[in-house]
Amino acid sequence: MSLKERVYSVLIVSAAESFNDALSVLLPNSKYSPTHFVSNISTAKRVLAERAFDFVIINSPLPDDVGTRFAIDTANSNESVVLLMVRTELQAEIYDKVAEHGVFVLSKPTSKPTMTIALSWLSSAREKLRKTEKKKLSIEEKMEEIRIVNRAKWILIRELKLDEPEAHRYIEKQAMDRCISKRIVAEEIIGSSE
Repeated sequence: MSLKERVYSVLIVSAAESFNDALSVLLPNSKYSPTHFVSNISTAKRVLAERAFDFVIINSPLPDDVGTRFAIDTANSNESVVLLMVRTELQAEIYDKVAEHGVFVLSKPTSKPTMTIALSWLSSAREKLRKTEKKKLSIEEKMEEIRIVNRAKWILIRELKLDEPEAHRYIEKQAMDRCISKRIVAEEIIGSSE
């Protein structure tokens, strides 16, 4: 799927109606859906506990907090890409606190073209996270397969009195001869021994 076809879910944490209205114009449903607006950090935490969002945009300050800690926690705890909007005079200080956690910081007021560029940065970062998630899943699946095959090898060693290389060759040969994966062969061995 190309980036032009991707649709991103967005959580906007902002108590400023004028900001929300201006941002809504930049978030067409064809590219950003669902778009969910909340006005404080505590509500944002509840919403994030219920579902994940691709982007979390925080318009600081908020009625119950500045949002810095929330931005860091959100960036560290889930696959959301976080943009923290702060007043120009605070931008450098807040950037120093949050950048190492992967939080993007943009000073405000800002222009529509700058916000459009920021949204493209968020898209790029989210796609990078997607690739990392896929690699992680692939590695976890491979590790699980290795555990299952090793368990089957120990069954063959115990029941057929094979040594480890012979048990390994037995599983590989069965998989090749039957055109199935080693994992399936291993699961059959485990299932027949139980």
